[in-house]
Amino acid sequence: MHAEENQENNHEHTKQGHGNKHDHQEHHRQMAEDFKKRFWISLVLTIPILLLAPIIQGALGLRQTLAFSGDSYVLFAFSVIIFIYGGKPFLTGLWSELKSRQPGMMTLIGLAITVAFVYSSAVVFGVSGRTFFWELATLIDVMLLGHWIEMKSVLGASRAMEELVQLLPSEAHRVTNGGTADVPVSELSEGDKIVIKPGERIPADGSIVEGNSDVNEAMLTGESTPVDKGEGDEVIGGSVNGDGSLTVEVQKTGEEGYLSKIVDMVSEAQSAKSRSQNLADRAAFWLTIIAISAGLVTWLAWWLGVGRAFDFALERSVTVMVITCPHALGLAIPLVVAVSTALSARNGLLIRNRNSFEQARNIQAIIFDKTGTLTQGTFGVADVFPAGETSREELLTLAASVEQKSEHPIAKAIVEETEETRDAQEFEAIKGKGAKAKVDGKNVAVVSPGYLEENNLSVPEGMTDRSGLAGKTVVYVVVDDTVLGAIALADQVRPESREAIDKIKERGITAMMVTGDNEAVARAVADELGIDEVFAGVLPDKKADKVKEVQGRDLVVAMVGDGINDAPALAQADVGVAIGAGTDVAAETADVVLVQSDPLDVVEMIRFAEATHRKMIQNLWWATGYNVVAIPLAAGVLFSLGILLSPAVGALLMSLSTVVVAVNARFLKVNDDD
Repeated sequence: MHAEENQENNHEHTKQGHGNKHDHQEHHRQMAEDFKKRFWISLVLTIPILLLAPIIQGALGLRQTLAFSGDSYVLFAFSVIIFIYGGKPFLTGLWSELKSRQPGMMTLIGLAITVAFVYSSAVVFGVSGRTFFWELATLIDVMLLGHWIEMKSVLGASRAMEELVQLLPSEAHRVTNGGTADVPVSELSEGDKIVIKPGERIPADGSIVEGNSDVNEAMLTGESTPVDKGEGDEVIGGSVNGDGSLTVEVQKTGEEGYLSKIVDMVSEAQSAKSRSQNLADRAAFWLTIIAISAGLVTWLAWWLGVGRAFDFALERSVTVMVITCPHALGLAIPLVVAVSTALSARNGLLIRNRNSFEQARNIQAIIFDKTGTLTQGTFGVADVFPAGETSREELLTLAASVEQKSEHPIAKAIVEETEETRDAQEFEAIKGKGAKAKVDGKNVAVVSPGYLEENNLSVPEGMTDRSGLAGKTVVYVVVDDTVLGAIALADQVRPESREAIDKIKERGITAMMVTGDNEAVARAVADELGIDEVFAGVLPDKKADKVKEVQGRDLVVAMVGDGINDAPALAQADVGVAIGAGTDVAAETADVVLVQSDPLDVVEMIRFAEATHRKMIQNLWWATGYNVVAIPLAAGVLFSLGILLSPAVGALLMSLSTVVVAVNARFLKVNDDD
């Protein structure tokens, strides 16, 4: 990588209190502008150098017209300027790399232009030979152009990060005693109340205290459908308010906010070196050593071996060093990392550990926590079994009429299942057994099986044999001491869980589930989803042991859980995946966080890992493969056929390989066919 980049890897970036300390955007933009400026000035200076170069004058037949006494000194003067000004990034890079004992791309370019300049200067002042000033100037021009284009590509690769940073508005409407006042977002504090008008971006994380609206969180969570929000619901800073007006109590600002955590996570993941990147760095180091060695061997072979002129041999040597620059190799992995991490974040996948993420393509078994991962973690009506002539709707209406005055989760689930309730009188909770009330003048009770036993009430024939009751919580509806039916409730399976399990199994991955629930409840969920293997009755602190057990079968294991009581298991797994909805993105033990809490995103994670690996391999092949052809050509193996590359052409080929690698990284995408 560039010496300038090595000297400054983290630049603090503050946007109205946002507090992101990892944003490289401004740094890259300044570098791009610097290379652009140096390129244009150097290009202008190259014109007189070309006109004064004897070989160019001879080729154009203008030797008699353009030559004058002392012209070599004027040529030297222009070359000094372009060498110092245009070559400064490469010369400072050469010094930095040698100081850190990490010779790389800047070492090669700096060495090449220094050798060309020193030798040519010696010729001007009396040493026998020919000058390389025009080759020096064009080489610097091409290298500056290549770096300018490359920096623009790097900026493009990180564009998603910039978009995230720009999500927060600069001002907020803070509620005051006399109405509202527009204040900078940086002045907001926890507990402040702010008004978000229709269509505005929400400036901070908080909870709605007044109003209803639909909120678009697509840029933050990847969820394209706007989410209905009302009093008590949480909102995320950076999301877009819909048609309603909201009053929000601020809970988190600046670095504590969800958006800031996302940007920090992405930045840290982008800056973390993966195994593939370490491999590329080692390859780049050895390629530098090979380039210097090849350049020396080429020079000696042409000068001493073949007996060509010293200047011819030197030109071959310089071309070899330039064309073998491992710059593309140095960028091959980091650019893919930058693109994949930012792209993943925009799709609701937050990568915290790059090495584990890359390992996701090799997953052989996935262990899902049940509650809150494959299921919604809340009770819902699973089945209704009316007896006799009682209809399903009537049974639910009677039950909901009683339960509407209860706060119990079972009661809430029954009430949510029906649109109609009737007036209930004399409501009474039956401790540990249910509730009862008078509905339409009748004594209606919604009770547990234990209540039936205590009161010697019989269940209609055949109801206890129904398979639909297996693994579920069952309540009975009793009217005037007659059981009219049963309602089975269960932790509701997420609608997307079945599709996720199907897609995982299509990939040949074993789907497993671990839960603290009993065998019957666990088996009911597993059978519904098509789970291959179930671990039931497992306490939270023992889940990690189950992960170890599966790893003991020589399988690469992923664990998917809520990131709280599953923390030890997430840490034990080869890939720990936290289901983290809303603003809960601080799953410290997870390698990847699924923002939307959607099991289908586990499949997306695997596909992202596969696509990222493919793109890395493509870039590594391109960055190293072109050298197989380029180095022999630069050394002059086809000289007898009249094919000879100048240093400038070598620089152009090297720069093109770098640009191809940068552009290829930006084409990273995950298609349905991947």
